[in-house]
Amino acid sequence: MKRSTLAVALICLGAAMPAAAQFRKPEDAIKHRQSVMTLQGYYAGQILAMANGRAAFDPQLAADNAEILVTLTRLAWVGFVEGTDKGETNAKPEIWKERARFDDTAKKLQDDVAKLNTAAKTGKLDQIKAAVGAMGQTCKSCHDNFKRE
Repeated sequence: MKRSTLAVALICLGAAMPAAAQFRKPEDAIKHRQSVMTLQGYYAGQILAMANGRAAFDPQLAADNAEILVTLTRLAWVGFVEGTDKGETNAKPEIWKERARFDDTAKKLQDDVAKLNTAAKTGKLDQIKAAVGAMGQTCKSCHDNFKRE
């Protein structure tokens, strides 16, 4: 799928999220959030590879991926609904026990990705490195606190 097509599809999906938040089965919500997290890892991973020098720096690719991440970081959280703490999931019970803290972490990630998006639009690798580092710390914090490994 072309990046532009994927971006449009994600934006449309994001606009429809209030209706889509009503999953028929808990398994559907779990699959949704796992799929979104996989996509987040893919797009963030490409930017991280450029920032760490493991991949050639492509300012346009970094900007495109950051833009996609803005949408993705809004999509996963609707899948953390009651009843999705069981089944094939790595979600820790702390998500539901410490919901405010979990939601704050989700909001921080969205804020960090917005900053990464702004940095990526400059095309300056040093600004991207700083922003992707902050985003990575938030990702790590969430995984450490709320994900079984």
